[in-house]
Amino acid sequence: MDVIKVVNGSKSFGSHQVLKEVNITCSEGGIYGIIGRNGSGKTVLFKCICGFLTLDSGDIYIGEKRLKKDVNMLTGAGIIIEEPSFLRNYSGYKNLEFLYMIRNKRDKKHICDILEMVGLEPDSHKHVGNYSMGMRQRLAIAQAIMEDQKILILDEPMNGLDNHGVEEMRRLFLELKKEGKTILLASHNREDIEILCDEVYEMDGGILQRKARK
Repeated sequence: MDVIKVVNGSKSFGSHQVLKEVNITCSEGGIYGIIGRNGSGKTVLFKCICGFLTLDSGDIYIGEKRLKKDVNMLTGAGIIIEEPSFLRNYSGYKNLEFLYMIRNKRDKKHICDILEMVGLEPDSHKHVGNYSMGMRQRLAIAQAIMEDQKILILDEPMNGLDNHGVEEMRRLFLELKKEGKTILLASHNREDIEILCDEVYEMDGGILQRKARK
């Protein structure tokens, strides 16, 4: 079943065309990777898929619903686009708890389990403002997955992670795939994409091309 489908998607800012008739289809239970340099259009594509930006032409389908026609925003998704805004004077646990409570959910064990899953200590009182970049990235991943969303949109999810952290997150994403999650991720690291992804695309100057697997 198709979960996300972009058909001839184009987007410009002024005279600068950032997306040029982009096409991509993501099916249920697959990992789809986009590699490209900074400024190639990956983040703009992700923002359009999430509904944060609107295409100038073309269509995006979430399941059978057309974005900006049948639904206004992508829902039921865990999203990392750019660095999330955390409450710097609170612990990682407290940040997730506040987000969970906004949705009228209270499950301390679940939050602890999610933090452990991404390699953070649930009982730590260290403020997020004192986290390393890698720790903040782990917390961002925890935030994206904590509600068991069926779709994950991950823009550079390995940013700031050391080699051990990268290996841990690769294993986590592969486990999430086994659970039937659909994952769309962007990275400038070709190795991440090659190891994780069922289909690989390259973005260059707003043009998206599917790459043959080796």
